[in-house]
Amino acid sequence: MTIDQNGDLTVQGASLRALPKVSLHDHLDGALRPGTILELAAEAGVEPPAADAKGLRRWFADRSASGSLVEYLESFALVSAVLQTEAALTRVAREYVADLAQDGVIYGEVRWAPEKHVSGGLSLERAVAAVQRGIEEGEDEADAAGRSIRVGQILSAMRHADRSPEIARLAVANRERGVVGFDIAGPEDGFPASSHREAFDYLAAEFMPVTVHAGEAAGPASIRSAMLDGRALRLGHGVRIAEDLQVIEREGDDVQVQFGDLARWVRDREVPLELSPSSNLQTGAIAQWGDEPADHPFDLLYQLGFAVTVNTDNRTMSGTSLTRELALLVDAFGYDLDDLEAFQFNAASAAFLPVEEREELVEMIAEGFER
Repeated sequence: MTIDQNGDLTVQGASLRALPKVSLHDHLDGALRPGTILELAAEAGVEPPAADAKGLRRWFADRSASGSLVEYLESFALVSAVLQTEAALTRVAREYVADLAQDGVIYGEVRWAPEKHVSGGLSLERAVAAVQRGIEEGEDEADAAGRSIRVGQILSAMRHADRSPEIARLAVANRERGVVGFDIAGPEDGFPASSHREAFDYLAAEFMPVTVHAGEAAGPASIRSAMLDGRALRLGHGVRIAEDLQVIEREGDDVQVQFGDLARWVRDREVPLELSPSSNLQTGAIAQWGDEPADHPFDLLYQLGFAVTVNTDNRTMSGTSLTRELALLVDAFGYDLDDLEAFQFNAASAAFLPVEEREELVEMIAEGFER
């Protein structure tokens, strides 16, 4: 990996930023520009923890380095406080799309929890409409600038709350207005997918795609519940599926592994893993394997044939982008363009889109990498 004359990271002469990418796991309230947070805080009468964008970035970085998902999530209180109006939601959704397009993303799914944005009197329906308005404005602006991008909404219900049936109905009601899927998010340990069976039963009956945060702050039992109770088509993170693998022998690049039943099912059924390397390090999701990017079980899962995808989770909190996450993996594991293309193919195939549109994404990725 090198840096070209424009300051872009390159692999085999190709700019990582220019490569076509697909983003599946990226939270709206985790992707605000620090400058925007400061401006919205002033409008909302909220006292920020720093006076300038640089200081705010440092504050988020300190919070995110705790090694605990619970502490990692605490920084979202500030963001929620400034996102309680339609205008604010529309603005950050528009900027969200613009920043993805600038990073070479051609398709993204933005997940967010509407129930966290109604304390100021906004209804759930108006909140969803406000975000969709911002998405469409961002798509139009990107198109005018010569960058094609499409973004769909994934509505998240907070797993420690009791509104998941309501959010499930909201998702289905807006499936023709930009919503492509459903998720549960928030504290994972102690709040299994089985606690939201009513919502998942309804979504299954309505054929609404579901992804579930699982295998991040809790282990295989959480993943099992996501698969059986949540009927998850994808696993949000899912990195701790590696706990259901026993490495028998490792010699160079050759690894002998004994699969548990859950890991074999996830691998053999090609259930996509929404892996987020930086976030997984910061929240302690991979603590049992180490605390460096090269310790992440990403490569083991990839070599064993799991449907791995690369994601950012929370760009602001982690100070990252999809380009940076790919660069981390290249640096840690020596991946080349063929590997990076495979990750994008996996993500395109896992998108909550009709099969014809997924095939079109695959073609766009292939053409972009070939160029």
